[in-house]
Amino acid sequence: MKKIELPEAFVKRVSEDAFLGTSLLNALNEEQPIAIRINSLKGPSVFTDLETIPWSKNGFYLKERPIFTLDPHFHGGRYYPQEAGSQFIDCILRQIALPEDPIVLDLCAAPGGKSTLIADFLQEKGLLVANEVIQNRSRILKENLTKWGAKNTLVSNNDPADFETLNNTFDCILIDAPCSGEGMFRKDPEARNEWSVESVNLCAARQKRIVMDVWDSLKPNGYLIYSTCTFNEQENEENVEWILDQTHSELVSPEIPFARKGRKEIGHYALPSELKTEGFYVVVIRKLGEERTQKNKSKKKSSLTRIKTESWMNEWVSTDESEFVQWNNYLFAVPNGKLDLIENLHHKLRIIKMGTELGEISRKGLIPNEALALSNGLLLSQIPTIELSKEEALHYLKGETFNLDGKHGFNTVSFEGTKLGWMKHLGNRFNNLYPKEWRIRMRVD
Repeated sequence: MKKIELPEAFVKRVSEDAFLGTSLLNALNEEQPIAIRINSLKGPSVFTDLETIPWSKNGFYLKERPIFTLDPHFHGGRYYPQEAGSQFIDCILRQIALPEDPIVLDLCAAPGGKSTLIADFLQEKGLLVANEVIQNRSRILKENLTKWGAKNTLVSNNDPADFETLNNTFDCILIDAPCSGEGMFRKDPEARNEWSVESVNLCAARQKRIVMDVWDSLKPNGYLIYSTCTFNEQENEENVEWILDQTHSELVSPEIPFARKGRKEIGHYALPSELKTEGFYVVVIRKLGEERTQKNKSKKKSSLTRIKTESWMNEWVSTDESEFVQWNNYLFAVPNGKLDLIENLHHKLRIIKMGTELGEISRKGLIPNEALALSNGLLLSQIPTIELSKEEALHYLKGETFNLDGKHGFNTVSFEGTKLGWMKHLGNRFNNLYPKEWRIRMRVD
C-alpha cells in the first residue's frame, strides 16, 4: 500500500509553530500505541499485567493490537478500545465539582468511547444523555452503550440546535467537536487526504455554532468540556477565547498528569511526540451566573405509560432501584427519580435508547431484550445461563445455531462469566436471539 504523506500545508504550519515543532511530524509516522479502558461496572479486568495509563482510572495499554472482533469479552462490554489521550476526560471528571447525581450530556458521542467513560465515572448515579446527529452512527452509539450495561443512559439522535429549548438542564456537557482530524493522522492515514486549510476554517466555524446551540441547556455553575483531536490554534485556543468572550464563563484548569498545557495556558494537549497517545486537546469552561429553577416539562400528553411492578416482572428483574415505563408494547427500566426528566427529554428529542429496554410485552409475558441480558444488576440471578466455550460463543455472535444442552425456554448465554445475550431453547434446538445488526461478519474458524 502506498504511503500517504502528511499534507504539505500542515507540515509547513507545524514546522513554523514553536509550540509543536518538527518532533510532532516524526511521531505521526511512528507505530501507534494500543489502549483500552476496563468496564468497572462489570467486574474485574479480563486482562492481566498491563501498563496503566497515568491519567485514567481504568485505562491500560496493550502490548499489541488483538483482533477485538474475535474476543467475546469485547462483545459483552467488558472493555472498550479507546485512544489514551481521549481518556484525559476521566481525569477531568474526577476533579470538577459535580453534584451527587449529575445530569450529563455527551453531545457528539458516536461511536461511544467517551460515553462509556462517563457512564463508568457515574457508577449508576445521575443520568447520561449521549447524542449523535448522524442516524447510522447513533445506532452504533446505542449498541456500545447497551453492551456497557449502565442503566442510567439515554441515546438521542438530534442536531445540537434541538437542545436549545432544554434550558438549564445539564450539569456538565461534553462536546468532542467534529474537527479537521490532525490528531488522527497516525491512526487513520486516510485522514491526511481529507485535511485542508479550508476544512480547518469550516470546522472552527462549525464548532462555535455547536457550542452556542447548547449553551443555554447548561446550568449556571455547570461545566462545558470542549475537546478536539487536532493541533491547530484556530480550532482550539482561539475558539475557547471566542467562547469566553461570547458567554458569562470562566476557564477551569484541572491537573492532568504529563499533559502539555495549551498555548497561553488554555487547555491541555496530548501530543504523540511526548506521550503514548494520538493527538487530543481538551479544555474546561465553567458557566457563571445564578441558578434558577426552570420548568422544562412539556405540556404535551406523555406517550410513556408509567406502570407498577407486576408479578411476572418480579420473575425477571430487580425492581428496587428502577421505575418502569411502557412505550408502545415495550417495557423500559429507568433510574428512580429521573422519570419526569426522561419524559421531558422524550418529548423534545428523538430518543432511541431509554434506560434499559427490558423487552416486548406479549400475552404470554416478556420477550426479553438483549439490553436486559447485558445490564448491570437488573437481571435476576435465577434466570438460567448457559456457559459457552470460546468457539461456541463466536458462532453464537455470528447468529448461528448448533447442538447445545440447556433448560427449555429463555436462557442467557455467557463466556467466562461475561453475558452475551439471549437464546430460546426449544429442547432439540434453540433460536439465536442475538441482534442481526450486531452479528460478527468475519470468519471465526
